Amino acid sequence: GSVVASYPYDDSPTHRPTGVYSKSADDEVFRYLAKAYASHHPIMKTGKPNCPGEEGETFPDGITNGAQWYDVEGGMQDYNYVWANCFEITLELSCCKYPPTSELPKEWENNRESLLAFIEKV
Repeated sequence: GSVVASYPYDDSPTHRPTGVYSKSADDEVFRYLAKAYASHHPIMKTGKPNCPGEEGETFPDGITNGAQWYDVEGGMQDYNYVWANCFEITLELSCCKYPPTSELPKEWENNRESLLAFIEKV
């Protein structure tokens, strides 16, 4: 896990494991939507999730192109965009895949304004 808003494409023509910006035809829209979410999240907007084992990982403005972060061949986000014209971003909301129940109120507070801002854009 991490704390970042990721947008298409997650796959790239070269299938290099990381570092390839795979721009979609709607790249500006995806960046806009990802920033709308990230800019309202207290951790995401810093671009420094500081996840254990990945302390040096950074994401400018709290967003990333999926394939630039890591290549995912055949992912649902890309499939839905290409075949159903769905504009989806992937939200990584925590370093921990399954946060303890006691952390959920804090996660809600971290994400509430981001979710509202995102819904307003949609």
